[in-house]
Amino acid sequence: MQIKTWRTRAWIAVLISLPVNAVLFGAGAIAVLSIPPLADEAKYLLPAVIVAGLAATLPLAWMLAPRLRLRQGHASARHGA
Repeated sequence: MQIKTWRTRAWIAVLISLPVNAVLFGAGAIAVLSIPPLADEAKYLLPAVIVAGLAATLPLAWMLAPRLRLRQGHASARHGA
């Protein structure tokens, strides 16, 4: 049973890694381009944002994956339905 849980978590993490990466890159790019002193160095900082986003994507997706496994029965029980 434990291997099935791990496998499900891994698949969920892989599936959400692309949206997580997009959010991380978008936040970093907006931060770099909206602050004038950083915008002057954008040609060096944007590649750093890309690398940092890629490095943070899988650990963040791995941490978020168990939260996406919530079953329907658990959600309705919490709301008193």
